[in-house]
Amino acid sequence: MPMPAAEIEALIKAGIPDARVEITDLAGDGDHYAARVVSPMFKGMPRVRQHQAVYAALGGRMGGVLHALQLTTEAPVEE
Repeated sequence: MPMPAAEIEALIKAGIPDARVEITDLAGDGDHYAARVVSPMFKGMPRVRQHQAVYAALGGRMGGVLHALQLTTEAPVEE
């Protein structure tokens, strides 16, 4: 059973409370998503660590209930 986009967003926000999260259903099937996660906690953090933080927030659902997630992470741009 596919994982709803709202649930993915809620899990990420629960694990990274200051995150701004955008979820896109890539195939329209509720099974292949893209997520853009912007968080101040990512400042100075290597990209691999940023992704690990998002995967940790998803609580082991990657590769199981959540089949595919194209992930983009970044710290907010300071103006």
